[in-house]
Amino acid sequence: MRRVSLAAILPRVTDFSGDRRSFFRRAFGDVARQVAKATEDRVVRRSYVRPPGALPEMAFLAACTRCGECATACPAGAILHVPSRGGLAAATPYLEPGRIPCLVCADMPCIPVCPTDALTMPDTGWAEERLGRVELHPERCITFEGKPCGVCATACPVGESALAMDEDGRPVLKAEGCVGCGACVRECITIPSSFTFHPVDR
Repeated sequence: MRRVSLAAILPRVTDFSGDRRSFFRRAFGDVARQVAKATEDRVVRRSYVRPPGALPEMAFLAACTRCGECATACPAGAILHVPSRGGLAAATPYLEPGRIPCLVCADMPCIPVCPTDALTMPDTGWAEERLGRVELHPERCITFEGKPCGVCATACPVGESALAMDEDGRPVLKAEGCVGCGACVRECITIPSSFTFHPVDR
């Protein structure tokens, strides 16, 4: 296991303004955050897309009981479980939006059934919740060749605030409304899909 050197992550301090207590609080606060990130990089073998309302990864792994209740509550069957070879993450819930899209349920039924705080209902619902980021590849999309389609916009559970068709019949992704559910990625008729899903860090 690769050791994390404090010398490598301690900040180079040139500003000694303020009292000594605030200086050490800032310095060691930065160190604690970097050590936590280094620890996560070592123990988490891969990044997973977690259900909505999930805590940051290390806190989620500690809080999740691996009970499976969230997966049972998911009407789309979109919540899967990390296999046993997943190390510390084994048996925890995750999603593959490009393969089984999230339905973006307004009441987020996967969250209330969680017996811990691993999943917590966001104060603003889906308004600020993001499962990932979706990218459109115009060179693959047949509408940019003048052919009619619109399957992606029809499939989007969020609607025009996330994915709309312009006056030329071409899809327009709206980052401010897209939650990264994966519906457009899955339903696109081109091979490969004209949309790509990208996970985001929590």
